[in-house]
Amino acid sequence: QLQLVESGGGLVQPGGSLRLSCAASGSTLDYYAIGWFRQAPGKEREGVSYINSSGGSTKYADSVKGRFTISRDNAKNTVYLQMNSLKPEDAAVYYCAAGLYVVNGLGEYQYDYWGQGTQVTVSS
Repeated sequence: QLQLVESGGGLVQPGGSLRLSCAASGSTLDYYAIGWFRQAPGKEREGVSYINSSGGSTKYADSVKGRFTISRDNAKNTVYLQMNSLKPEDAAVYYCAAGLYVVNGLGEYQYDYWGQGTQVTVSS
């Protein structure tokens, strides 16, 4: 059974950076696409970024394009989300998810395994 654990969240000032990690155990991530999602209080969960199993294809929500970068290290069974130029509206709980058959990378219904989330707070 694949298990995902996010880490790297915290408090950062506007304009700052954080790198989130999504570490997998119980199975290799080699065949899974990975998505990052976020949910702010009172809002629906939204897709932030996606990377396919090989790392050769990525996708970003318009709101984070040019600021966030997704990457993966299959040897470490870990996927990363580098977040730069953070804004207050980026504050949310961030989740990573894994799926074997992902077509629309930002559609959460395609993902089978989810982590517990890590809190990102952007405030001065």
